[in-house]
Amino acid sequence: MSFPLDLLTVLTFVPAALALNLTPGADMMFTLGQGLRGGAGAAIGAAAGITAGCFVHIGLAAAGLGAVLATQPVLFDVIRWIGVAYLLWLAVSALRSGGATPDRRRPLSPLGAFRDGFLVNLANPKVILFVLAFVPQFVDPARGQPVLQFVMLGAILGLGGMIVNSAVGLTAGRFGSRLASARAARVLGIATAGIFSLLALRLALMTRA
Repeated sequence: MSFPLDLLTVLTFVPAALALNLTPGADMMFTLGQGLRGGAGAAIGAAAGITAGCFVHIGLAAAGLGAVLATQPVLFDVIRWIGVAYLLWLAVSALRSGGATPDRRRPLSPLGAFRDGFLVNLANPKVILFVLAFVPQFVDPARGQPVLQFVMLGAILGLGGMIVNSAVGLTAGRFGSRLASARAARVLGIATAGIFSLLALRLALMTRA
């Protein structure tokens, strides 16, 4: 049995996926915000959570549930508004955290950042639609095992995102960890809350098209 993906497809897909991963978007901005708020550990945790959410979307798309989501406006909107509410809750949490003095602020654990990244990505229904639009272009039915090809290409896309988002979050975490004064904490809290609020607005204005 031959390997599901041929070398030429992989060599074509990787640069295309990397270009998409490097394009600033909601995942990158979320990881940046978590890095500012909680440092390097939170940045890695958020990036890993986003990647885990992407893998769920990839699995759902491979199972055909993405097609159902694309044709069901009510289901699409329910998931979308859950994501909006969660992002706004994170924005409020960031403001509260920024208002506390550095020694009384509750640290954002990598596990907590992972949970937030996972839930935010999972509550963005457009991710599964994007996966459905992009990945099948590189699937070759003639080689057989199209579902396995789809999953493998999606995994490459998700892991690339993990690397790029981690780098962005770590850079933000380095700056955030150097600003330990109460005034700087308030500024970082406001900046992080602003990022989450803008992401919530972006998700609220999203359409299925």
